[in-house]
Amino acid sequence: MTQFTQRTRAIALRAARHAALAGVLLAGAVTAMAQTDSPVGTWQTIDDHTGQPKALVQIARDGDGSLNGKVIKGLGPNDQPGRRCTACTDARKDQPILGMTIINDMKKDGDGWDHGQILDPENGKVYKCKMHLEDGGNKLVVRGYIGVSLLGRSQTWVRQQ
Repeated sequence: MTQFTQRTRAIALRAARHAALAGVLLAGAVTAMAQTDSPVGTWQTIDDHTGQPKALVQIARDGDGSLNGKVIKGLGPNDQPGRRCTACTDARKDQPILGMTIINDMKKDGDGWDHGQILDPENGKVYKCKMHLEDGGNKLVVRGYIGVSLLGRSQTWVRQQ
């Protein structure tokens, strides 16, 4: 093999490595962008009254494409791991809040998600729910309401890495 052929092979091999690395980096960037376009992930909820972190909620996509969210960790200073939803009136009555599904059946609707429900485990009430992303996908505005969206309240949740 001539020196020219060896040099050509080395250059081709180096180019192939660079192309493979670029492909991996591009795939990672696409994955990161996809995560910022969807609320799928872990979110830190904020207490309306104190402004302090309250819980971590994991939002996941079901087989039918709808989103559901469950409490995976309490963050409040008085949070008890065995705390139960004593105020709930549905099948979640007296069930542990940790691991409880509090968001159901959210469906993509334009730039947001709508047509689902959210449970407030503090008072046991179930509200209609809609949500949308802000701040490049790092914040999730969750609105629970009765009847029409104007009759409700919003919370801004923060994405956790």
